[in-house]
Amino acid sequence: MTTLLTLSGCWSFLKGGFILDSPSNLAIIYFKINMQSSDDENISIGIASGSLQPFTYQQWRTNQQYITNTVRKRAVTIHVSDSHGDRLQGAAIKIEQISNDFPFGSAIARTILGNEPYQKWFVERFNAAVFENELKWYVTEPEQGKLNYTIPDQMLELIRANQISVRGHNIFWEDPKYTPAWVRNLSSDALKLAVNSRIQSLMSKYKEEFIHWDVSNEMLHFDFYEQRLGPDATLHFFETAHKVDPLATLFMNEFNVVETCSDVNSTVDTYISRLRELELGGVFLDGIGLESHFSAPNLPLMRGILDKLATLDLPIWLTEVDISKNFNYETQAIYLEQVLREGFSHPAVNGIILWTALHPNGCYQMCLTDNNFKNLPAGDVVDKLLQEWRTGEMNGYTDEQGSHSFFGFLGEYRISVAFGNRTANSTFSLSRGDETKHFNIQL
Repeated sequence: MTTLLTLSGCWSFLKGGFILDSPSNLAIIYFKINMQSSDDENISIGIASGSLQPFTYQQWRTNQQYITNTVRKRAVTIHVSDSHGDRLQGAAIKIEQISNDFPFGSAIARTILGNEPYQKWFVERFNAAVFENELKWYVTEPEQGKLNYTIPDQMLELIRANQISVRGHNIFWEDPKYTPAWVRNLSSDALKLAVNSRIQSLMSKYKEEFIHWDVSNEMLHFDFYEQRLGPDATLHFFETAHKVDPLATLFMNEFNVVETCSDVNSTVDTYISRLRELELGGVFLDGIGLESHFSAPNLPLMRGILDKLATLDLPIWLTEVDISKNFNYETQAIYLEQVLREGFSHPAVNGIILWTALHPNGCYQMCLTDNNFKNLPAGDVVDKLLQEWRTGEMNGYTDEQGSHSFFGFLGEYRISVAFGNRTANSTFSLSRGDETKHFNIQL
């Protein structure tokens, strides 16, 4: 259902959920206590304002659609007039969305370089990306002092040429398994010099190129650097990264936060507690990264966790979305659609990245296409949602007030207007807002 980190004598907010596979008229909620120390012998739990609200799948889906229409779309009124300011009734209007405001993308790997079919397939769909492994320390500096950024440079050139936003992943990975072997063998003093060099080298080279940086990846599960350099190592990473590139958006990035409530290392409260520690230490931390490697998703749990994280008022990204390869293609697609709809409909989620970089032997857990770029079921889901979450081409006429109104997804639009032998073309941006967006065009 959910997990909760509590403090003695304090009330804590618990929110979660579960899914019933068969009808039931009775629900019993159990609380399991994991004691932090042997001194916790007499523990009492008080519950206030408890509630359990049932939803059907259709009710849940309807609520998602309502939030999507409220948060991801906005009302627009186009006003058409002549040079004297007189409104023109019956002017023909063509409206076309040319880009989407919501970042939605996928991981890519070096396999995209020189692969024109892969590049074409990717840029036709996505406006955001992340390099799967190519910026990680064990790739860019496999031997001490032998830096090689050739591959990420080429990948960045491709991304830049197609006006795609890209996340920086990652500066450090706390899992020693993915730390360069030469780094693991350094003395403490040598390690301090190495990590400073890593930050300076990477972030100076790519200053202002990446929209985010995952600074210390998966630090709720692993702590290689803090074990070697002391408890303030992560603080130092964030501080140094901010000094080198003050405009960089720095993220925590972690798995098993929204995916499950069974991992005690990465409960939502543990995530928040670690983030608060960094903030108290003076860290400039700007975003919440949730990897989102799902098995069977628990949508009520996912929403409860997102709601709780949203109270921090920081942008939330689902950074590595996929579904376990233990499921067949069809089941992966079903679960993927559930996760994507839940993420897209949540007001605090600012972007979604799929972990679906394609290799000759497949993908990490889930592929969107085969090696010939023919969609698998998960790819069909992505294409369906991309189409659904975009305002299609619209044609209409101005009314007696010389106006034409519509609801559109946030993003950039192109508009063409014709009245008699007069025409005009223009563009406008539709950003988040509660008020109707008014746009004037003159013929």
